Amino acid sequence: MSVTGEGHEAFMEAALEEAQQAAEVGEVPVGAVVVHRGQVIARAHNRREMDADPTAHAEIIVLREAAEALGSWRLEECTLYVTLEPCFMCAGAVVNSRVERLVFGALDPKAGAVGSLADVPGDSRLNHRPQVESGVLAEPCGRILKEFFAARRRS
Repeated sequence: MSVTGEGHEAFMEAALEEAQQAAEVGEVPVGAVVVHRGQVIARAHNRREMDADPTAHAEIIVLREAAEALGSWRLEECTLYVTLEPCFMCAGAVVNSRVERLVFGALDPKAGAVGSLADVPGDSRLNHRPQVESGVLAEPCGRILKEFFAARRRS
C-alpha cells in the first residue's frame, strides 16, 4: 500500500498526540503509531520514567502492541510512524520486527541510528531493510522536544 504525503501527515499527527501525552506525564515527548493496511493498530509514547525501564521507548512499546494485535512478531504490511529518528535499539527492533516502512519526523543528531549517527535499517548486511521516509512534520515533531527540554532547564 502506498500512502500519500497527506496520509503520512495524518498518521504522524496521531504519533504527535502520543508525544504530547508523554510530555504531560513528564516523559520525553516521543510518540509512535503502527499502521496495518491503512488502520492504526497500536499507539504508544515513551514510558521510561513511568515504568523504570530503559527499553520503554515509544517504538519498542508500539511494536510489542502491534505484534500482539496481529498475533505475530512479523509486522509485515505495517508502517511505523514515530516523531523522532529511532536510536540504535529501536532501529534494530524495526529491522527485527520486519516492519515494511518506517516514517519519522525530526532528526536526532545525538542518538539517531537511521541516518544521523548510522543507518541501521539501510545496512545491506542485515536480512531486512524497511523503506524509510524522514522529515514528515519535522518542525512540530522537533518543536515539542525543544519546548519540553527548554521547560526542564527553566525549572
